[in-house]
Amino acid sequence: MDVEPGLADAAQLFKVLGSEPRLGLLRLIGVQPRTVGALAEVTGLSQPLVSQHLRTLRQAGLVTTTRSGKEVTYRLADLHVSHVIADALAHVREPAAVPVADGESSENDQKESS
Repeated sequence: MDVEPGLADAAQLFKVLGSEPRLGLLRLIGVQPRTVGALAEVTGLSQPLVSQHLRTLRQAGLVTTTRSGKEVTYRLADLHVSHVIADALAHVREPAAVPVADGESSENDQKESS
């Protein structure tokens, strides 16, 4: 049911982002590129678990790597990644919307249709 080009890919992106540890890793990498060891230390997750999450993020095209000897540093693939996460956090941190009775439009709906 991909009614719009890219919709299925966007849905897959949200599946990958649907993990709290992965979102946390992306936030940390967005501030500063880091190695698996540094990420494990900051998050308290085991290195194998961090590596597994990073592999998923890399396969989804959300992070890239650079190698220096044995050390691999992870960074965000592009700024869109940090914007998506920042927007999601801003959305969930907003005060709860006032419930609207069926058939009525909310203040936000009215603003959007203007």
